Amino acid sequence: MDARTYPAKATPKSLRTRARILEAAMRLFAEVGYHTATNALIAEAAKLTRGAMLYHFATREQLVEAAIAHIELERAKLFERAGAAPAAGVDAAEHAIDAYWALLREVPFVAFAELEAAARTDPMLRERLAAAQSAFDHAQVGSRFGAMIQAGADARSQTSRDLGRFLLEGLAKGAMTYDVDDRRERLIEVVKRAVRMLNRKGDVHELWTE
Repeated sequence: MDARTYPAKATPKSLRTRARILEAAMRLFAEVGYHTATNALIAEAAKLTRGAMLYHFATREQLVEAAIAHIELERAKLFERAGAAPAAGVDAAEHAIDAYWALLREVPFVAFAELEAAARTDPMLRERLAAAQSAFDHAQVGSRFGAMIQAGADARSQTSRDLGRFLLEGLAKGAMTYDVDDRRERLIEVVKRAVRMLNRKGDVHELWTE
């Protein structure tokens, strides 16, 4: 925590205002995109004057850094709730895949995906996003998603988690244009079967069933 993260006078009112700004930034990143969500538009959404916005975030870099931290915190909260044990009789891997698929459509996850896409051509954003990406890869998915699937820590189990994670993330970003619901349902079912096969759970031996 330093002067770039919190203003010099971190009063309760100031902290509430900052939280409002960061919430507006997260939602606008998700709804209109990183580049469209300018500081001015975020200030307007947070019902602040330009001067009030500048008091809290003097530069785009400061806002982006704080917004990434806010989005990561919100993603962690959602992940924590989604990690609850499945109901009796529900396969842990299928529960984890359904839970992560639902998370990918929540505002914090949509906002983060937008930042990752924008970071490809924005060096400042890419630099500030790197630590959050690494933290999520190691902690959020590596341990919590693994616990949700109830798989081990060996390479095979890690691959099952990666398979589930990256196929779902790719599916969330994909641009299907016809039979969307049916195609997604079939793909998610194949992902579930593949993860179970890698985890050697149940009697699943084929990815496709007639």
